[in-house]
Amino acid sequence: MKTKQRKWLWVIGITMVLALAGIGAYAYSIYSNVKHTAQQIYEPVTPIAPKKRTKPVSLKRQTPISFLLIGVDERKGDRGRADSLIVLTVNPNEKSIKLLSIPRDTRVEMVGKGKMDKINHSYAFGSVNMTIATVEKFLDIPIDYYMKVNMESFKDIVDAVGGVTVDNPFAFTYDGVTFPKGEVTLNGDKALKYARMRYDDPRGDFGREDRQKQIIEAVIQKGATLSSFVYYDDMLAAIAKHVKTNLTLTQMRDIQERYKEARQHMEQLHLQGTGTKINGIFYVLISEKERLAVSNALKTHLEVKQQRSG
Repeated sequence: MKTKQRKWLWVIGITMVLALAGIGAYAYSIYSNVKHTAQQIYEPVTPIAPKKRTKPVSLKRQTPISFLLIGVDERKGDRGRADSLIVLTVNPNEKSIKLLSIPRDTRVEMVGKGKMDKINHSYAFGSVNMTIATVEKFLDIPIDYYMKVNMESFKDIVDAVGGVTVDNPFAFTYDGVTFPKGEVTLNGDKALKYARMRYDDPRGDFGREDRQKQIIEAVIQKGATLSSFVYYDDMLAAIAKHVKTNLTLTQMRDIQERYKEARQHMEQLHLQGTGTKINGIFYVLISEKERLAVSNALKTHLEVKQQRSG
């Protein structure tokens, strides 16, 4: 079960951050509840390395911004590991969003630790602060905001927007549920299973990622309308229980108001790596050429200076 949960953990983060920003739009009508929730989940970052931003972000001027979505499997008495790391960049000028999932076994330098290790270990070594610094160094981009999410919230989010409808490319059965080809309406439990299935998909991980993206986009679209939050109190309860972020309520509202058009186009980027063992430990190695290509794609989207090869 733990392995399966890791496969779809990244879905939680992206749906949560955009749904949360959507709730910010309703702050005037449910202000006290939203404000209380925002205070509960607010947790600022303590930088452990120089920031990549040379100029501060201005949400009012619609600076392209980035998020690091951290999916964790925390247990009592154990900090846990970052089992899912998603970088999300939002460019309101291009009205687009880019998503990048970083393989959890990617071998990188642990900023502040002085050693090479799996990128997901950064959370165990130094919590959110080290994870942000490590991702910034690896991709050479600024991380403006983060959202740490526990995996248990996924079903709650889908149910809070009243379920989602997706276009299933082929029929399959997974974990006792049959999903017919064509339009399918999913509640939280079914959406979780729809997002998990991999081995019966002819495209493997890529097919699974596309189904996860379907759910993300469906939640974003429903989250853009007030009528979708039938049980907004359930949404707020899920967020308060499962989320930490350095976003303030004002920033959430500004992002929803000034960046919401970016949801019109979403593109998923991929880091292609090679699996290998070093001293008996499995790692994913990303070539410098591949890292640079993805880094520059994100930099272009964020409108910051690119790196040159060689």
